[in-house]
Amino acid sequence: MSEDARYEDGAEAPLNLGALDEEDLKVIAALTQDAVFPASEMRWHRNGARFALLLNRLRWEDANGARQAPERVQSVLMVNNVQRVSSQAVPKGDADTILSLLDLSFAPGDAPSGDLLLTLAGDGAIRLSVEALEVTLKDVTRPYLAPSRKLPRHPD
Repeated sequence: MSEDARYEDGAEAPLNLGALDEEDLKVIAALTQDAVFPASEMRWHRNGARFALLLNRLRWEDANGARQAPERVQSVLMVNNVQRVSSQAVPKGDADTILSLLDLSFAPGDAPSGDLLLTLAGDGAIRLSVEALEVTLKDVTRPYLAPSRKLPRHPD
């Protein structure tokens, strides 16, 4: 009989998670909340039907850990089965514009298709129309001290 993974099991290991449904996506959304990235770090590979985003995410899984200050880690957010990409208030390819990811959500269409919405701070948004939900989040660097040394705060 196998045992479910425990929160403590992932303490120092890099994340490598997948989401195939809305419940799985909620976990990835929580772990990518307040991730920041330059607008130049987004790529849609139309022929491969993939959208990739290199982001600097907060290590929320260690927010109450023994560290002196919050950490970030570079991660790749990969979305497969992408048929169309649209955006609002997102400058494309501008390395000087830093965007902040607030949430990921899925609006189902004709099963299994739908729209994956990446909600950004400042009224920005990216909509990915997908044939089926398939998202991965993978840490690609070692954690580093967050430059601000603070966790973001959101007004109620």
